[in-house]
Amino acid sequence: MEKVKNRWLIAAAAVGIHISIGSVYSWSVFTNPLSEEHGWGLTEVSLTFSIAIFFLGLSAAFMGHFVEKYGPRASGLIATAFFAIGMIGGGVANSIGSLYLLYFFYGVMGGIGLGIGYITPVSSLVKWFPDRRGLATGLAIMGFGFASLIASPIIDRLINAVGISNTFYTLGTIYLLLMLFSSLYLAPPPAGWQPEGTGKKGSEERRRPADLSQLTANEAIKTVRFWALWVMLFINVTCGIAIISVASPMGQEIAGLTATAAATMVGIMGLFNGFGRIGWATISDYIGRPNVYTTFFVIQLIAFLLLPNLTNPWLFQLTIFIILSCYGGGFSSIPAYIGDMFGTKQLGAIHGYILTAWAAAGLVGPIVVSNIREATNSYSLTLYIFAGAFAVALAVSLLVRMNIRKIRNENQDEQRIVKA
Repeated sequence: MEKVKNRWLIAAAAVGIHISIGSVYSWSVFTNPLSEEHGWGLTEVSLTFSIAIFFLGLSAAFMGHFVEKYGPRASGLIATAFFAIGMIGGGVANSIGSLYLLYFFYGVMGGIGLGIGYITPVSSLVKWFPDRRGLATGLAIMGFGFASLIASPIIDRLINAVGISNTFYTLGTIYLLLMLFSSLYLAPPPAGWQPEGTGKKGSEERRRPADLSQLTANEAIKTVRFWALWVMLFINVTCGIAIISVASPMGQEIAGLTATAAATMVGIMGLFNGFGRIGWATISDYIGRPNVYTTFFVIQLIAFLLLPNLTNPWLFQLTIFIILSCYGGGFSSIPAYIGDMFGTKQLGAIHGYILTAWAAAGLVGPIVVSNIREATNSYSLTLYIFAGAFAVALAVSLLVRMNIRKIRNENQDEQRIVKA
């Protein structure tokens, strides 16, 4: 008999991939050095990050079927190749002073590696952890959130020590090795496999409700609940990314934070983003994904209404940290929610389609907040608009709950007819 792999090592391998590709959130550390060395503008350099996030969403959508068909090992190796080429190519682009080559390598190639790498382990983790879906996906996606805390200081020191190009080469090599070994260990569980204890009276698996349905990706996108999940993720990410993009100046304007205090707040935001991913995802295993998402939107609706008037620095920062925890939790809870709603037949492909909401939000959020700020000379209107968006998201989350209840009742009626 084939030896079954350790599912916790599978989770560790998933973290290895996500902690590598999550370094994209450290892009801002490259911004000033690149601008100073080549005379490129802030907007020109920042566009590299936007391109990477855009291609993350596109590649996740288009490669989801590939992940399901060929498995996490093959897709992980492809993600490794694209991301490593993107990093190393970024060094080449810098060495010859080509901004467009930087867009191609780090933005396009690296972005494709990001998208494939992001969805690669998720489908398998849900199958390895049927009893702890939220915890498993939360662990991996937590790695993506925490990556910038690890990578940012390393990038800064490397740039000062060996220069920009050598920093790209060094990181590209490290991520190549880490993602390579992580990908080689990834595998789906054997057919029919269940964790120990499953089926015993009182086990978590026994108490967990059955999946609502088992649909393919093409079937899922024809349902109302798929688009409801898309809208909820889009709103959660749009508002969260907008806050991330202007947190420092907003804190200085509204709460009177000093530049140093605002920078410290931004660093701590990364912690809450990361801990929110594992914390909320774990909570979702106990109270259910619908309850978690409804909680997200209630909390953030109140938070965004309060923010414009929170002149107390401590209350302002606490509110921002809570928002960031919900932002991170939205990412980590969505794969388990997809499994609950559509089953695990093509979870990776469905997750890829859902992540197009991230690509769209990455473009919309920062543009909305910056344009309204310039037009009104204040962040207040933006925050109230986002509060209205969360009211819409809350209504959608309640409609999803009604839809779930309706389908469960229909499934129970069908089971009674079959038994009769």
